[in-house]
Amino acid sequence: MSRIVILFSLLLVALGLIAYFAFADAENRSVTALIPAFAGVPLLICGLVGLREGARRHAMHAAMVFALLGFIAPLGRLIPTSIKNGFEFDTKSGTMIAMSVLCLVLLILGIRSFIAARRGTAAG
Repeated sequence: MSRIVILFSLLLVALGLIAYFAFADAENRSVTALIPAFAGVPLLICGLVGLREGARRHAMHAAMVFALLGFIAPLGRLIPTSIKNGFEFDTKSGTMIAMSVLCLVLLILGIRSFIAARRGTAAG
């Protein structure tokens, strides 16, 4: 699971960098475009810590907390803005949706991994 967390963290960092450098010109760049990258860094740290056998359990639980926050936070901004101004699919909303989807997939994979590990210890 640690390698999956590392993969998703790198995808989030890439998403943030692409949103910052590719989607906006130099005058209109905003640090908020890097939010997926900021969410990817703690996930990367959790994934790297999780490569050690003794710390894997705690690191993966922490990674799932960050994944949950990474799923909820963009929706917490996207939904009220869409209600207030109407939904408009642009680079901002696309980045927020992509971040939410990536974090949701990671969260689902993590929960499935936790369930499989629990069944493995119960059976063994």
